[in-house]
Amino acid sequence: MNRHSPKWATPRRQDYLAQKGWQVDLLTGEFYHPLYEARIQLIIDDWVADDRAEAQAVWKAEQRAIHSLGERSYPLRGEFSAIAKDVFFTHQPQYYFVALGFSGLTFTPFAKVRLASSFIGLHVDLDDTLRSVSKNRRRKAVRYGKALPKAIQDRVDLLCNEAVRHYLA
Repeated sequence: MNRHSPKWATPRRQDYLAQKGWQVDLLTGEFYHPLYEARIQLIIDDWVADDRAEAQAVWKAEQRAIHSLGERSYPLRGEFSAIAKDVFFTHQPQYYFVALGFSGLTFTPFAKVRLASSFIGLHVDLDDTLRSVSKNRRRKAVRYGKALPKAIQDRVDLLCNEAVRHYLA
């Protein structure tokens, strides 16, 4: 390719056009055929799209190579690698908050929590924690999972943490 020829005009593509009867202007590098002048732009557009797709694929492969750690990203036969296991357990909470409810026997509020990596669920008695919240707000929190005020939610979290810690000890 001379320095005036466009990017799509690779030697392989120039040979292809020459075999099909196209002629090249040596000064500008443009190809022309007296009968198929309208068709050349469609062919060039296809080649430009191919070049763009190839450049995008090369860029993605380079990005994957740059940012990969050389580790497999999936467990083999359902087992964690030592590093993946450490990462998983450090990011996992001790328990998952499931719901708020009211005891049908004592009419006192409780929180249901599930221990992490276990099927065990605990019911944590909240005593008078929700007393300062309006009846409407308590009902919305229980029925629809609406948020409680921050101070009350912090107190509920503290009681749940203490109950889980006591259970695990």
